Amino acid sequence: MTFAWSTYIIFFVVFNIVACVWLLWWTAQRKKGDTLDKQTTGHVWDGDLTEYNNPLPRWWINLFYITIIFGIGYLIWYPGLGTFKGESNWTSRGQHDIEKKAADEKLAKSFAKFHNQPIDVIAQDAKALTTGRRIFINNCAMCHGSDARGARGFPNLTNSDWQWSNSPDDILATIRDGRQAAMPALAGPMESEAGISQVVVYVQSLSGMQVDPSLAADGKKRFDGICAACHGADGKGNQALGAPNLTDDVWLYGNEFETMKQTVREGRNGQMPAHGAILSDTQIRLVGAYVWSLSHGKNEKTE
Repeated sequence: MTFAWSTYIIFFVVFNIVACVWLLWWTAQRKKGDTLDKQTTGHVWDGDLTEYNNPLPRWWINLFYITIIFGIGYLIWYPGLGTFKGESNWTSRGQHDIEKKAADEKLAKSFAKFHNQPIDVIAQDAKALTTGRRIFINNCAMCHGSDARGARGFPNLTNSDWQWSNSPDDILATIRDGRQAAMPALAGPMESEAGISQVVVYVQSLSGMQVDPSLAADGKKRFDGICAACHGADGKGNQALGAPNLTDDVWLYGNEFETMKQTVREGRNGQMPAHGAILSDTQIRLVGAYVWSLSHGKNEKTE
């Protein structure tokens, strides 16, 4: 805050306090020589009901004065006058840090029993799964959904089809460090739209879809020369590279013909953000245990 703004705020606050004191004093005064009959507003109802303009009761006015004195004391003790920090040196950041430290200590105590435990062991604890689910909803549900079944472009975590391995250690690595998928754009290597169509037809055939055999045969040649490097000669993928299995019926972006052509032509770049800086190691293990349980039949109903 600049000196000019600080000065303006201090002046404005002090002016309002002085104005309130003056207003209370002024309204409590009765003009010299005035009688009760002269202290009316001039409003009369029903012939004999007159509105008087009497000062507020003294006890009421004193309450207002006490409030003003309290406000002045508050402004002296806490920051509220421009850049003046207050006698207590209180700050919202400091208060946040104190409360966060207390909350972290409380969480650390409740999470202590799960420290460094493998996630498949943690998954045997129903309370741990409940906690893991809550962490999941707060940090992961915006992409994977509250039921963890994902959406187009976001993996379903409840089945056995994983782009990267779903072993306990690999799940931890995914959550902690994130993943960067990289399906390169292959418009150039495929040479033409016809070449893209052929390889898409072949990939569709790998998953059991009804296709034109001649187009699939031509597509296989292109697949073997270009795509097999990542997805394997049999199309079953490579979890070490994050190359998905193309022979099942699970499709991250959809198996519609035009959608698959777009994937081959333009590539895909999905990203799982790293959560190592957001969650503690034990929190990562708890949410990892919950995710692991979803695809291993260990997850009990949680609330």
